[in-house]
Amino acid sequence: MNDIDNITQKKLVIAIDGHSSCGKSTLAKDLAKQLQYIYIDSGAMYRAVSLYFLENNLEITNSKDYTDLLIENVRIAFINVEGTMNTLLNNRNVESEIRKPSIADIVSHIAANPSIRRFLVKQQRDLGRKKGVVMDGRDIGSVVFPNAEIKFFVTADVDIRTKRRFEELTQKGITTTLKEVKINLEKRDFIDSTRDDSPLVKVKDAILIDTSSHTRSSQIDEAMEHIMSALKI
Repeated sequence: MNDIDNITQKKLVIAIDGHSSCGKSTLAKDLAKQLQYIYIDSGAMYRAVSLYFLENNLEITNSKDYTDLLIENVRIAFINVEGTMNTLLNNRNVESEIRKPSIADIVSHIAANPSIRRFLVKQQRDLGRKKGVVMDGRDIGSVVFPNAEIKFFVTADVDIRTKRRFEELTQKGITTTLKEVKINLEKRDFIDSTRDDSPLVKVKDAILIDTSSHTRSSQIDEAMEHIMSALKI
């Protein structure tokens, strides 16, 4: 049995938190593929709720309790489409729609509402109950899975993150500017880090990975080294 098979059979929970466009989702997907774990994009769940609010012209406020509204009207699931996990909102594939700038503009405000967080955290915990999962987001290691065996906190220089996000949007045919992207990222960083409910923080037992100078392969190599070291493999 090789080292990866050993980790695969252990069925760990790997929690990855970090700033927007720092590469945490790419790392999470690559780790899940390598370890044959399930990848769960918690950010997509907040984006799906954001889309629901936008399409139904609902007021976004931190103080209002949306619990009943969400339980009655929002169903979020994931489906594998040609090897890529896509997000379903009420049985509709919304993967492309939730990646648009209009969603990026409001998702941090949506995520700051305690009732929305409670609704989605419960679902996220249910998805990870059987373990063997890699989940990325803003509060995975601190709130959703505080007892996760492995926790990473991923970051990168804001200008590098801006360039990555700009290129991603451009490839999808979405028109924007570097300035607009940077303003959005800095705004999201501030809201995510200063909100009252489950702010983005690096917990004490999280392993820091700065992807500023990493390639896709080198960042997963570093993560795997940390995992094997933590498990004494």
